[in-house]
Amino acid sequence: MLSGRRVVLGVSGGVAAYKSAYLARRLLEAGAEVKVVMTPAAQRFVGAQTFASLTGSHPLTDLFADRSVSPHTELARWAELVIVAPATAATIARLAHGMADNALAATLLATRAPVILAPAMHTEMWEHPSTQRNIAQLEADGHRIIGPYPGELAGGDVGMGRVAEPEDIVEFARTVFDRPLDGLTVLVTAGGTREALDPVRYLGNRSSGKMGHAIAGAAAQRGARVELVTASSLPDPPGVNTHRVESAQEMLEAVEKIHPDVAIFAAAVADFRPAHAAHDKLSRSEGPPTLVLEPTPDILASVVARDEDIFTVGFAAETGGVERAIEKAKRKGVDLMVYNDVTSPGSGFGTDTNQITLIEPDGTVDRWPQLPKTEVASRLLDIVARRLGR
Repeated sequence: MLSGRRVVLGVSGGVAAYKSAYLARRLLEAGAEVKVVMTPAAQRFVGAQTFASLTGSHPLTDLFADRSVSPHTELARWAELVIVAPATAATIARLAHGMADNALAATLLATRAPVILAPAMHTEMWEHPSTQRNIAQLEADGHRIIGPYPGELAGGDVGMGRVAEPEDIVEFARTVFDRPLDGLTVLVTAGGTREALDPVRYLGNRSSGKMGHAIAGAAAQRGARVELVTASSLPDPPGVNTHRVESAQEMLEAVEKIHPDVAIFAAAVADFRPAHAAHDKLSRSEGPPTLVLEPTPDILASVVARDEDIFTVGFAAETGGVERAIEKAKRKGVDLMVYNDVTSPGSGFGTDTNQITLIEPDGTVDRWPQLPKTEVASRLLDIVARRLGR
């Protein structure tokens, strides 16, 4: 799907810039026409002539040295896709805040083409709150993020921040033009439900909703009409129709109104709720209340039981081995079950990464490495599309 496509490759200043030469070659091999724009710092790691030799055209490196009156706008309008690899913390910050003080930043601000960012930086920089805020803003703006990954970094360090491999970026780029879920309705549930004890307090869990929101965004990128039913306060993913709920009952009622082709249940729905919620705030002076609990509705089971041909994916957030999730997959009758151990480092509630095991209806398992939740979502949706023959 990249054959004949016009791709701008943006290279910013990090040691991972050497991989951008390989990426340019892989894009050309996929049939794309490639032009390159570089930051001044990028040229300290790899020379502009390298990209000129690979692509057949000189990279844009300086807004004022080029013969064109407005080189960045010309390049921005030419592009059908922009890939920034590596995307350093500085380049990410520039784009998030609308700064255009170099050729790459100005091109990014001027383009209307889809943008893919492949972050690369040291772990401390990636985990810094400002970088995470910037990434969240860019995702809300509709930009696509691939990586980073754990691995070897500059200076012999090891940790999260390694840039995605060129082959993976090329495959990710194909999804911009390849929309395998076009014409399908995808239902996604997300977040942790809250079951009221009284007007102030509730029974809940630690789910952030990040995994479900990432899945909803990935489905929209693949052309689906996405109905996200979420108990999370996270921003709406671009291109998604969002239904805000709080309790399991509210989630069930919202789900019942949707008739999807694919249903992915990433929400952490409470198993129990108070049988009777107090109308007034419970008072400490009255002593500890006696709580009588009752089961909440089984939302996944209600969709599986429909007389409709729905491809269903369940999630099992467990503590311990995979056996309970395998049993759950068989009992629920889903097409796929996603298991993760929430006590495993980097795989629990609220993290930006996840380490999942994909479970087939017959109990066979496929264990994935720890990946960013956006990448888990991408890979999962690719599998769903293949199962549907799309």
